[in-house]
Amino acid sequence: MKPEPEDEPPQQQQLEAKPRRLYQAWKGNNIFLCGGRLIFGPDAASLLLTTFLIISPSIIFCYQMKAKFHHSSSTGQQHMHQAAVLIVIITTIVDLVFLFMTSARDPGIVPRNTRAPPEADELLLGSNTPSMDWSDGRTPRMRFRRTKDVVVNGFMVKVKFCKTCLRYRPPRSSHCSICNNCVHKFDHHCPWVGQCIGLRNYRYFFLFIATSTFLCIFIFIFAWLSVYSQMEDNGGSMWMALRKEAYSFALIIYTSIVVWFVGGLTVFHLYLIGTNQTTYENFRYHYDKKDNPYRKRIAANFAEVFLTKIPPPMTNFRSWVGEGALEAGFYTPYIGLDVTSPREKIDLDRENKEVLLGGVQIPTVLQNIDYGSFEDSSEDKNRIGGEKTVHFPSAWAQGNEGAGTSATATAACNDETSEDDLNEIDSPNITSTQASAEANTEPPGKMEETLERKNQRSNTI
Repeated sequence: MKPEPEDEPPQQQQLEAKPRRLYQAWKGNNIFLCGGRLIFGPDAASLLLTTFLIISPSIIFCYQMKAKFHHSSSTGQQHMHQAAVLIVIITTIVDLVFLFMTSARDPGIVPRNTRAPPEADELLLGSNTPSMDWSDGRTPRMRFRRTKDVVVNGFMVKVKFCKTCLRYRPPRSSHCSICNNCVHKFDHHCPWVGQCIGLRNYRYFFLFIATSTFLCIFIFIFAWLSVYSQMEDNGGSMWMALRKEAYSFALIIYTSIVVWFVGGLTVFHLYLIGTNQTTYENFRYHYDKKDNPYRKRIAANFAEVFLTKIPPPMTNFRSWVGEGALEAGFYTPYIGLDVTSPREKIDLDRENKEVLLGGVQIPTVLQNIDYGSFEDSSEDKNRIGGEKTVHFPSAWAQGNEGAGTSATATAACNDETSEDDLNEIDSPNITSTQASAEANTEPPGKMEETLERKNQRSNTI
């Protein structure tokens, strides 16, 4: 008979066996689009609100300027309204582009490690010192140094060990709890752009808030000009001008509120760029009150942000995940992670196996006992190798004289003690299992003689 053809594997197994890209297995909280080319934060939905807050005043302003263009009599005012609308449209588009470039690109995510770093191997089961810390459940019984000193521009800088990414963070890096990533030159996590601000998108973030500030100020000024024009037509009455310029009045209130936030943020980041700090470093390390290892001349600090080439991403999210990727140096977080030490593997094997002795299963508590700690000490060895006699302490004999115990009784007890009994008393390494086995194999006649001898000895005492 011909062997039956084997069934083809189901389609689901084929899909599971299909290799995946790194962004599909990434343990961070990021949202990936376009095959991992676009990287957003977990709160990327806030981009819709931010976009609405930018576009809405621009649309209202353009609508108002278009109405004034048709009602204006002079050519100069018409050209001014056209120029204002053109500037607002261009500024809004540029602002949205900077917003998208800030939110949709890799901010400088530091690669994760699949296992502990080599320098941490010697710290396994190490001594408990204040500079060491337990890692979480992914690396059981493993200790790492919390910090490590590195030299940056002649200054000693401490870098921390990240228990989530299993690596020491590069200088100026920090772990974002929202995105669950270590970010190089971490500034902060901005909820308005839904992304961390780091080394690779800080430039676009600053241009975004600076453009937003310019847009607010521009709309604010032209709204006041419209109100002032209505005041002249209504005899200088502010109230009547505001009633007729309702859109301008709404834009004045809106832009005056928003400019405090984006304008203040722009000024603050101008100070940070001039002193070569990040928001995290300014609040955490207070570099404005002590030496900053990264500070240069003001011109060099601005050139570092705006004129230097943005470095390539440290993590290739489009790389393939698998053994080949691991050998090539790609990082696959916690995929097939095995950091169990050899001793722990032996313990796990012992727990999974039934230990039988004489057909009887040994309890788990007795299996885990370290019998090596019961080795004979030097005093026990000397006592065993010496005279085969049973020495009762003199204090014990003196303290029990009133109870009828005398030296004669003690000597009689020594004379009645046979050599077999001495061996039984003086051998501390005989286990209970061995004793029970010998008792089961001893002949009945010999067992009776032993019992009679013990009875005689007790009567003599």
